[in-house]
Amino acid sequence: MNAEIITIGTELLLGEIVDTNATYIARQLRDIGVSIFYVTTVGDNLERIAEAIRTSLERADVVITTGGLGPTVDDMTRQAVADATDRELEFRPELFEDIQERFKQFGVRMSENNRVQAFIPKGSIPVHNRLGTAPCYIVEDERGTVISLPGVPREMKGLMERSVLPYLRERMGGKGIILSLIHISEPTRPY
Repeated sequence: MNAEIITIGTELLLGEIVDTNATYIARQLRDIGVSIFYVTTVGDNLERIAEAIRTSLERADVVITTGGLGPTVDDMTRQAVADATDRELEFRPELFEDIQERFKQFGVRMSENNRVQAFIPKGSIPVHNRLGTAPCYIVEDERGTVISLPGVPREMKGLMERSVLPYLRERMGGKGIILSLIHISEPTRPY
């Protein structure tokens, strides 16, 4: 099985934050035997995100996106995945209830903008986010699988460990590990 990682956010392209998510995801996939062929970073632009997903689906069995799942206008991953997989977005009441509950747990009043987070590509498998408000999802398409995770590292890591890795291990039949051998030579000393 091979995979591609797409990290989403203009702040990544501008160097405002360092992309630690791609490194973490790549290591986790390596450890279960999934080969990584490409890592792409794309800004907050609907057409470019959708095109990156389409291109990745042509080259990989699994595409993992991270970022762009929040409630603001620059959070476009949901729509981009729907566009790239020729699906509509559908409202999932159970996800909206989860979001409302999470805000209650945080002791914060929920904005109506957060309702948009309960829309996911039609027919996708919801992945409940216990640590944040952005529900995630798995889209099984005839070209491959798209797994969308939040950009918040703590949330993304929890979802990788609890949901994504078990899902991928099951699809792979529990096989595989990729080992990397790094040879470090002693520095030469001037005499």
